[in-house]
Amino acid sequence: MSGAVAVVAAYVIGALPVGFLVARVFGIGDIRHHGSGTIGATNVLRTAGWLPALLTLFGDVAKGYAAVWVGGRLADGEPGPTAACALAAVVGNCWSVFLGFRGGKGVATGLGALLGIVRWAVVPAIPVWLALALTTRYVSLGSILGAICVPLGALLLGYPRPFVLASLVVAALIIARHRENIARLLAGTERKLGEKRTVV
Repeated sequence: MSGAVAVVAAYVIGALPVGFLVARVFGIGDIRHHGSGTIGATNVLRTAGWLPALLTLFGDVAKGYAAVWVGGRLADGEPGPTAACALAAVVGNCWSVFLGFRGGKGVATGLGALLGIVRWAVVPAIPVWLALALTTRYVSLGSILGAICVPLGALLLGYPRPFVLASLVVAALIIARHRENIARLLAGTERKLGEKRTVV
């Protein structure tokens, strides 16, 4: 029972729509009606600027970590339920009960959640994300390849099997949520960091 409660708690924490709330505070209204239609930091950046984007980024990372911290304690630190809490936090971000089961792409929340279970596997993935995002200016490409690095690192570092499996599922979920970005990358039409949406 405690494991089920932990997973539900992690989902609710992960479902808190940080970007949606930040955008409203900064007078944007419903962020889902702007830019890419997601509530993540990248769309907030394009729509509202750097400060709201940074607040969204740090808020999403924090809620992912908090979901695992709270869930892990409710589950008495058991690896299986704690790993499930990491996944539940990302699911909550992507399909938030507060937004009609719509949401973000899980990157920042996934970062926070994975920091809670496979911290040292996340560390090398961060420079991969930064290097790709800054050199190519494709945030989506950095997010996808950074996500792939984490389960590989978790496996090599010998983390418990539930944590490795959770990091693999989180990475797969993040990649799946970026399927439209992948299509645009292949077509050469993906917008780069700092580019505004072109109005025709």
